[in-house]
Amino acid sequence: MNLSNVLVQLGISPEWEQALNQVFAKYDISTPARQACFIGQCMHESNNFKTLEENLNYSAKGLMATWPSRFDAAEAARCERKPELIANKVYAGRMGNTEDGEGYKFRGRGLKQLTGKENYTNCGSAIGEDLIEHPDLLLTMKYAALSAGWFWNKKGLNALADLNDIEQMTKRINGGLIGLAERKAKIAKALLVIQNND
Repeated sequence: MNLSNVLVQLGISPEWEQALNQVFAKYDISTPARQACFIGQCMHESNNFKTLEENLNYSAKGLMATWPSRFDAAEAARCERKPELIANKVYAGRMGNTEDGEGYKFRGRGLKQLTGKENYTNCGSAIGEDLIEHPDLLLTMKYAALSAGWFWNKKGLNALADLNDIEQMTKRINGGLIGLAERKAKIAKALLVIQNND
């Protein structure tokens, strides 16, 4: 497969080719179905490989709609459009975050929006980098892709790609079926392009 051509045809910068080839080799993302699912899911999660950091610029209304158990009207007004306050409120005491400020420090980054100190610790160990001290490594192509591959492997997503079970795959990625139709469309397009570039 000419991955560079595939990326261009999907509207993704061909600069991602080296990072993706590394991930495909490391995590056995080795068939057209696996590659299409990986690329399609990453396209959805990262705005077509362009957004490598969680957008926490919420309005008060958005905060109450997204996290109704964490924001009443007064708290939403206090945190509105303040990403650091939002992350520290939403992620405090979860995902391995135990200290003040860790919610924001370990906010979503990378192609799969890796979140939480526990994930940063485990992913860093697996890829051989200290992501606790250097979390912004996940904003580089190499580590944005490697962290997504680590997450993919941890969640057993190659097996679901082999079964074409996009619904279960999506649940394992984000806990629900948010954006399912778009994810399916991106995966189908990626598969078609990959097959045409074999």
